[in-house]
Amino acid sequence: MSEAWRKHLVDEGQGIMRIKAHGTMLTDARMVSDKKHLATHADDRGHEQLVNIASMPGIVGDAWAMADWHYGYGFPIGGVVATDTNAGELGGAISPGGVGFDINCGVRFLALDATLNDVPNLKKLASRLSGRIPAGGSGKGGVDITSQQLTELLQGGAKSAVEMGYGIDEDLAHLESHGQLETIEASVSQRAVERGMKSLGTLGSGNHFLELQTVGSVVDETTAKTWGLYEDQLVAMIHSGSRGLGHQVCTDHVRKLEACYTKNGSMWENEAWGYSLPDRQLAAAPFHSKEGEAYFDAMNAAANFAFANRAVLADRLRTVLRLELGDDGEARTLYDVAHNIAKVEQHTIHGQSCSCCVHRKGATRAFAADHPEMSSSFATTGQPVMVPGDMGTGSWLMAGPNSGHNQAFGSSCHGAGRALSRTVAKRTIDGHALKNELEARGIRVHASTPNVLAEEAPDAYKDVDEVIRLTNEAGLARPVVRMNPLAVIKG
Repeated sequence: MSEAWRKHLVDEGQGIMRIKAHGTMLTDARMVSDKKHLATHADDRGHEQLVNIASMPGIVGDAWAMADWHYGYGFPIGGVVATDTNAGELGGAISPGGVGFDINCGVRFLALDATLNDVPNLKKLASRLSGRIPAGGSGKGGVDITSQQLTELLQGGAKSAVEMGYGIDEDLAHLESHGQLETIEASVSQRAVERGMKSLGTLGSGNHFLELQTVGSVVDETTAKTWGLYEDQLVAMIHSGSRGLGHQVCTDHVRKLEACYTKNGSMWENEAWGYSLPDRQLAAAPFHSKEGEAYFDAMNAAANFAFANRAVLADRLRTVLRLELGDDGEARTLYDVAHNIAKVEQHTIHGQSCSCCVHRKGATRAFAADHPEMSSSFATTGQPVMVPGDMGTGSWLMAGPNSGHNQAFGSSCHGAGRALSRTVAKRTIDGHALKNELEARGIRVHASTPNVLAEEAPDAYKDVDEVIRLTNEAGLARPVVRMNPLAVIKG
């Protein structure tokens, strides 16, 4: 792959670097980075993917890579692209690769009015969480549901989960889009249905986790107080998505769309739509085409399943906390946000209002306090932005702007971002030794295999504090509190 992008690289300062449009790029590309951060990237493929996504038909504004970006499928993880849904006759492109295989992978953040001193036995609590929270790739331990209930979840998301007894009505106002995206048919393949029937209420594997944490430091006292957060407080993060159901939805639509393209020199082309793409993995359809509408509807259905999945996981967490901590175990949802999604939003582009299909792959919304979608709970603070770090270092809670809109289509980073591939991490890191090291530091760890620990080791990730610094400098979100890991459940 070419490194021509380096010749067009400009350091704009304030945590942003720009790659000026060249070759097939239709817009500039911008990275939340500085020279020091850029130098930590040994793999250029993520940057080249950023250049490629700036070629998406109907793209508006710039293509973005958040501070945690790294190589992915088609789009880089951390990639943000907006296309005009009214471009041309059928609208700008929508691409499954711009969302990813784990549709609505996201994080729910819960807070307790308790501290570590209120935990009678951390080892017992961690063990009980491990026994109650199914983790791993199989989906074993999922909630038993009927096909009719699955249909309701695909249409109703977290609201339907609450109606089934998982969660409380008060949660819904604290979820992105209230935990429910609009669907028309909510049509997914039979294979997706089969995979969804057994995986509701399961974490999954890879970077998915449930983590009990303590608030280590408060950076923004005013916002933290408004959110009911304080130093040494017990909090929890649940990081999971649509499991095998969402993966199958993406697989089904990627296969259909990639089959619509043929190679012509260095480009992949679809004559019917007049699309020409530098990478087949970017395979896309016009938003208002039959194929585009079918994917968008199925994606929303899978996203609803993910919202429901985190609702069930939160319910299972609450059950354990009440058993172990009694009245101190009550946990309220602060926020639940999606990381892998495409959403239709209104943005101002060159002074004109635009209906945009905003692809966020490994990126999260970071809407301002005065945004119409913000609930009254965040009308003075901006949207909470959860940024998991790694299980040995810590995580952050940030906030969207106090007013206005950030320049990356209201987007922010979603985590620390990988520094090592899973293959390299497994080859170079000893999972058993890591578990012993973490537990010697007081961090209880439960994982299905040592390989999972090696893949998800702190050394496999970027420095989350650097990611937060750059995100703050770029004006995308501001830091509020930093959390320390206490107990970690991984697939």
